[in-house]
Amino acid sequence: MKTIEWADGKIRLIDQTLLPLKEKYIYCRTVKDVWRAIKILQVRGAPAIGIAGAMGAVLGVWNVSDKRINGSRGLRGKLNENIKYLASSRPTAENLFWALRRIRDCAAKNKSLNIPALKKVLLAEALKIQKEDDAMCRAIGKHGARLIKKGCTILTHCNAGGLATSGFGTALAVIYTAHSQGKKVKVFADETRPLLQGARLTSWELKKAGVDVTLICDTMTGKVMSEGKIDCVVVGADRIAANGDAANKIGTYQVAVLARFHKIPFYVAAPSSTFDLKLRNGKGIPIEERDPREVRQVFGRKTAPQDVKVYNPAFDVTPAELITGIITEKGVLYPPFRRSIRKKIKD
Repeated sequence: MKTIEWADGKIRLIDQTLLPLKEKYIYCRTVKDVWRAIKILQVRGAPAIGIAGAMGAVLGVWNVSDKRINGSRGLRGKLNENIKYLASSRPTAENLFWALRRIRDCAAKNKSLNIPALKKVLLAEALKIQKEDDAMCRAIGKHGARLIKKGCTILTHCNAGGLATSGFGTALAVIYTAHSQGKKVKVFADETRPLLQGARLTSWELKKAGVDVTLICDTMTGKVMSEGKIDCVVVGADRIAANGDAANKIGTYQVAVLARFHKIPFYVAAPSSTFDLKLRNGKGIPIEERDPREVRQVFGRKTAPQDVKVYNPAFDVTPAELITGIITEKGVLYPPFRRSIRKKIKD
């Protein structure tokens, strides 16, 4: 599927807040539209919001008349404003900041170009980020599928599929590739409260792909593991520190703890753009806190007292010692992660 694409001076993306009940594409015509789409999760998933951020930064200068911009320096000033604004949309996913830096650096490198030429170069860079993500995801699928045995049953958490990337996924890329190889894999997808990305998005994606998927509540994970129904866990990530600590959707940490107790391999699948080598460990990863209403209600219907206090972190950090391996486009990284990450991943 086309999660996000540039469409003649606009950004076209599938509105993930409406899935699986409605498949609707929306258009972002301004940088504010892109910021809002990221903030309210119309586009979500670390690689996908990186692509959206890159395209959004370009969109913010693309339709501005050349006469209103004071040369290349003026365009770069406006671009940097857009980059700073988009960076404020969500704090945890490293891919967003990585992609925005790519656009900023591209502008600085090509500052001698006139305005029309510079706009084209910036757009080409954003499209290159999207194309590279697709290649990285397919390589992740290839490397990860080697870990999957025929008839294997995989548990995944949240959504790390085509909807979260350029169109193929990270954790789900492993599943899609194994499925295409005829390995007859089965998947347990947990709901992933509070916003149900596993129920709404992952189960929808897997069914469309013809993968055998079973949906469970988050509270059932320990039960299905204790019954011997899970062979391995594969999840995505939003930011990975230099020591291998990995931030992912809230609830991932407890899945990792349960997997370790039941001696089940726990894999993280993520492209190199998700690594933040400036952080020594996961303690420095900023964790987004979201609107309390996401917990007090489901699809607009109240399920808790209106005035009850709510703690709603959107992510948690899984310590590196609970991770069996990190599947990247450069291969599978194994402990000690600080060494394998330093060897394979460039800052």
